[in-house]
Parts: sequence; C-alpha cells; structure tokens
Amino acid sequence: MTESTAPHRPPRTVLLRRGEVHSPADPFATAMAVQGDRIAWIGSESAADSLAATADEIVDLDGALVTPAFTDAHTHATATGLALTGLDLAPAADLPAALALIRAHAAAAPPGGMLLGHGWDATRWPERRTPTRAELDEAAGGRPLYLSRVDVHSALVTTALLDRVPGITTLRGYAPEGPLTTDAHHAARRAAHATVTAEQRTAAQRAALRRAAALGIGSLHECGGPDISSEDDLTGLLALADAEPGPRVFGYWGALVTGVKEAEAVRELGAVGAGGDLFVDGSLGSHTAHLHAPYADADHTGAEHLTVDEVAAHVAACTEAGLQAGFHAIGDAAIDGVVAGVRAAAERVGLDRVRALRHRVEHAELITEQAVEDFAELALTASVQPAFDAAWGGPDGMYARRLGAERAAALNPFAALLRAGVPLAFGSDAPVTPLDPWGTLRAAAFHRTERHRISVRAGFAAHTRGGWRAVGRDDAGVLAPGAPADYAIWRTGELIVQAPDSRIVRWSTDPRSGTPGLPDLTPGSPLPECLRTVVAGRTVYDRLNE
Repeated sequence: MTESTAPHRPPRTVLLRRGEVHSPADPFATAMAVQGDRIAWIGSESAADSLAATADEIVDLDGALVTPAFTDAHTHATATGLALTGLDLAPAADLPAALALIRAHAAAAPPGGMLLGHGWDATRWPERRTPTRAELDEAAGGRPLYLSRVDVHSALVTTALLDRVPGITTLRGYAPEGPLTTDAHHAARRAAHATVTAEQRTAAQRAALRRAAALGIGSLHECGGPDISSEDDLTGLLALADAEPGPRVFGYWGALVTGVKEAEAVRELGAVGAGGDLFVDGSLGSHTAHLHAPYADADHTGAEHLTVDEVAAHVAACTEAGLQAGFHAIGDAAIDGVVAGVRAAAERVGLDRVRALRHRVEHAELITEQAVEDFAELALTASVQPAFDAAWGGPDGMYARRLGAERAAALNPFAALLRAGVPLAFGSDAPVTPLDPWGTLRAAAFHRTERHRISVRAGFAAHTRGGWRAVGRDDAGVLAPGAPADYAIWRTGELIVQAPDSRIVRWSTDPRSGTPGLPDLTPGSPLPECLRTVVAGRTVYDRLNE
C-alpha cells in the first residue's frame, strides 16, 4: 500500500483521570484527554467515563497533580551539562574544600587535556578570598584549568591556560592573581571551551536536557552568544533537541545586529531572537554590573559593554527585520541604558512596531521605579531569576556587601514589575543557579525583601505561560483545549492558593474560591516530585508507575 492510498490514522488519544488538573478552563477538573500533540478536553470524572471506551491509553493519576510543563527562560545547556557531569565547585564550603575537589578531578581526568570547572563563590567561604594562581597550579598538577565563577562573569585560571592565550595579560580585565573579568575572561573562556570536542559537548547537552525533563521542564531558552559559547554549540543543541525526545529548545544568539545581513545570520543559526546574553554589563558578584553609583566594596561602577547608541541601533535593526531583540542588563546604569536605547529605536521605527516584538531584558535586577514604568510602556519582557535572591539576597548576603543594604533591598522587584504590567518570564540561568522550577517559585513567593514577593500563582504563570509568551506564543504554557500537550505529573501534598497576604491563603482552601490550587511552597516543606513529563504528546521522562 502506497503512502497516498494508506488509510488515515487518527491521532492517539490518552485519557488522564482521577487526579487534579491545574487548568483555567475548569478549576475543579480531575481528568484530561490528549489527542496527538494537543490537549483535546478537560473536565470532570463523570464526563471522563464517556471517553474511556475510545481512549488508546488510560492513565490513572491516583490523586496526582497535572500542570503545564515549566519553561526555563534562561539557560546554558552545555555549561549546565558540564557542571552536572564534571567539576562542580558549588558544594565547596571553603577554600581547602575547593582545592581538594580540583585535585581529585585532575587526578581522575585523562592526562594532558584541559580541565573545566564551574560554581565557585568566594563570598560564601570563610576565607573570603580566591585561591592564588600558585595554589591553582599545584591543585591542577600544572595543567590548564578554567574555573568559571558561579555567575559565569569571571574565572580563575592556571598559568598553563594563560600560556595558551597570547596577549591575554594586555586585555581589559586581566589580573595577575585574582579572577579574570571582561575581555580577558572572554579570551580565556574561548580558549578553554575550544578544547571541548563535539562528542563531549553533545554528552553535556544531553545531560542538561535529561535533567530538565526529570524536573518537569518542557522547554528551555538557550542564551548563547559569541562571548559565552559558539555557533556550533547553539546549532548542535538545536539539532539534538530536534532529534531526540526531550524538552523543546528555543535558541537566542547574543550578537549585535546592525542590518538585514546580521539578522539573517541569526535566523540561519536557528535562533528565535538576537538577544539572551548580549551583554550590556556583567554581574554584581564579579563587580562588573554597571551601576550609577560605585560599589559599596569597590571604588568603581562596573563595566559598560554597550552604549545607548549601540542598543538603539540593535533594536531598530531587529525591529525592521521582524526579529526579537534582547539584552543582558543587571545594574541600574545598564538597565537605564537599555531603556534609553529602546526608546530611541522606537522614535526611529515606531513604538507600536517595537512593542509588537516583545523585546527582552535578561535579569533586570537593579531596576528603578521609572525603568519599571518604561518597561511596561515599551512592552519589554523581563526575563528574571528568582533564585538569585534566594542565593545572594538578604541583609547578610553578597548583594548587601556589594551594594549596601539600601540598594540591595531594591533588587529583583517582582511585585512592582507585575503591578506595572511588565510581562515576566522565570528562569534559572543554569548553571548559575540549578534547574529547579518549584524552588524558583518558592524564591519568588518568599523573596528576602517582603515587598517584592508575589503569589505562587503569579510565579507559576511566569514560569509556564510567561516563557511561551516571551517567544511570541500566546497559545501554550497552559492546560486548555487546543493548547500544546506539554505537561507534567506531580506527586505532592495539599493544594492551596499561596499569596503574600495570609488571608488569601486561608480563603483559598475553601472550594467556593473557585481558584485552582498549587502545592504549598512554604520554606521547609517538601517540593513536588515529578512523575512524568510530556512534550508535544510524547513522554520524555517517566517514573509514574515505579
């Protein structure tokens, strides 16, 4: 029988029942039907009886929760995978422990090659200092070693790696003993990552995608760029995601666009936007975020990588090409520079055209009240990472040491952004903070600065539908008939509606509220456990029947 005469086969139908389905279509739903790669129906248990006879598969949820799969709106898959499978210094509680991890990794690694590691944070060590180059050289056994800081905006390197980068000592950001930053860091990073083989890169990417699927993450936004990764890294990841079952990957490429040629080059890579890690500044931990006033613990204001004119030219060119633009901006001076540039581009090509493309700003941490209003007016999406506050916020955290208590308390104002109508998309910036969607929601709902807290429900929307809207899709990230069948099944406890106002929490357990509940994320309570993740109707992670 030829393909043209073969009978049409209807898409496979899966019926999930006897659970809790988190859907705006029906706050009391206990069942859901999926046909092919789309959600077909959501409703009650009694109505599910009539669908059971024609379903190809029936899944007994046994009280489990079904939600849309999460979207992590800012990741670096290869670096995440390398941290998962290689030298991760995040567990090091002090400097000797970090050096011991390096020694053990060097001893176990094949001889002669580059050593790669990630995750050190000297602000958490009692010594409050980084290892000297001599200490690193000894721990690595004289081998080339690249160790990115937890924020990936500075790195420690050995002498053997410096010897591989001619002229590095003349570059901006070079330090004879301390971490490398800015241009020197980028040069060292390129040299180190150039030694990663295609096979090693694919293995790392596969490890990151598998971890994401096991955590109920159905899609990732990969934020690549010439200063953080490579074209081969991005195209390889997109090809892997297309070839193997797993989370969807939306790629961003952080290169400046000045005209049609550059815009087409971004599209040819398979990227959905010219943004992600297009750096306007660096990070607070590495003293490279661009500030209006000097750091509290350093006599400078950080680093400016792009001027207002360059931002304006990029946004105007991307808008003319119908391509989403985006920037990495953390400090208040960097964010104000982005706002000024986007506004200048809007004057050039039209405000409505700029707004329509939903240009993005990654991180947007030290954002002023005026800039929040500007984000709303310009329809800028804030792609933010609540786990940053959990890791470094609070009166005794790294942010307070870098900025002083008053400025640190202004960081990551999620509630103000939501009140102004700024679209939020939640992510991890993995490997900067781990892939951990429920932990991300907990960090947003229990922000260390109380006035910045938001409800779990609002955070959940930012970590599901918000990520889809950030790539221009309004039909996904929610369980409703016709939406893509990207969902996760969870083992969890009582479902409530958790908000900063405790009166709402008390009301939310009353069925009359008519509001679909979510797990209790109070600090100390167990987080939900992922039992199955489904992307486009295909199971990509499964331990439901274990």
